[in-house]
Amino acid sequence: MTLDFYYSPLSAPCRSILLLCKTLGIELNLKEIDILGGEHLKPEFLKINYQHTIPTLVDNGFTMWESRSILAYLVEKYGKDDSLYPTDPQKRALVNQKLYFDMGVLYQRFADYYYKPIQTKTPLDPAAYKKIEEGLGFLNTGLEGQKFAAEDSLTIADFSLITTISTYDGLKFNLTPYPNVAQWYERCKKTMPGYDLNVKGVEQFLEKIGPMLPKFP
Repeated sequence: MTLDFYYSPLSAPCRSILLLCKTLGIELNLKEIDILGGEHLKPEFLKINYQHTIPTLVDNGFTMWESRSILAYLVEKYGKDDSLYPTDPQKRALVNQKLYFDMGVLYQRFADYYYKPIQTKTPLDPAAYKKIEEGLGFLNTGLEGQKFAAEDSLTIADFSLITTISTYDGLKFNLTPYPNVAQWYERCKKTMPGYDLNVKGVEQFLEKIGPMLPKFP
């Protein structure tokens, strides 16, 4: 089994894959890509991924990207059972719902608030900040009475969500108004094998990207 993994520890989606592979016992051939240095735009990487995005996985010649698709693929191919990504249609639908929520709401709103001012050289948008608060409120409601995001045990939805939330936390976003999120966050940290990988990645993100980012109010 040869799995080449093109990634950056600065990237929350990349870290979700690293955490899942620790849980599944998958050894990755790590190939770190320097996004800030433009390595993702080099011709040799474009031959692998024409969208020049990370994470990118190459499994014995089969290439794919988009982190949430990679999470599902790894469990379906290498998981010992379906606990992390249930085959029951309704249970799987709940996992997918949380994955898409992370992609389209939590992580997207993080990017809208933080990255857009850097890219466009425009001031912080208070409305975008309110959208972050709204998104966390949605997650807090969704976690009411639940141990994990979609089940009473870990699923790939938790791996995706926690790397987003841990980046918020690293940037000192106050999670106190969202007690269900805070409790879930602590539970995941204690449950996921190799969680230190994510901690180190957030630290690197803060070191390299942090100085360029605006601060939360």
